[in-house]
Amino acid sequence: MKVAVVKYNAGNVFSVLSALRRLGVEPLLTDDPRELRGADRVIFPGQGEARGAMEYLRARGLDEVIRSLTQPVLGICIGQQLLCRHSEEGDTDCLGVFDADVIRFRPSRHEDKVPCMGWNALHDLRSPLFEGLDEPYVYFVHSYYVPLCEETIATADYIQPYSAALRKDNFYATQFHPEKSGSVGERILRNFLKLTNSKL
Repeated sequence: MKVAVVKYNAGNVFSVLSALRRLGVEPLLTDDPRELRGADRVIFPGQGEARGAMEYLRARGLDEVIRSLTQPVLGICIGQQLLCRHSEEGDTDCLGVFDADVIRFRPSRHEDKVPCMGWNALHDLRSPLFEGLDEPYVYFVHSYYVPLCEETIATADYIQPYSAALRKDNFYATQFHPEKSGSVGERILRNFLKLTNSKL
């Protein structure tokens, strides 16, 4: 199986590469449109800032490439946020795959810290991405979130309930980091790699 990881202006990509290698996959880190379109799976991970990331993608035509992909695609952390319509971070127009906006956490209590950082439970799992899991705990680091919407396939609760994962057609995305979520994250990545057309 050929797994391509999108190379762009984002951090934390190498932890995803390491997680895939632990699953016996040798991923290709690339910004080549032909390589991305020809892969069996594409992962769009990272940590970073929305405006700078979108500028990088647009300058290289990767925004159109990502939107055009037809194989299973998994966005992680800012990868999820960039697949949405718009982000409050830098007032940024994003890729628009998901019909949702990205909003900054607004603490309502003294103990509410931003960024949200640490382990949290997933609820309301509605996807083969989570096959074999029942309200698992996963690792989050983020200051922005996607509200609950029609494309939500898992929820988490911090300050208020929000979308921990999204899905539309062949596009999947997680706000949490499966590559940092131990055996649970490994199972989620393995489930993604096993997706078939009948499960899309």
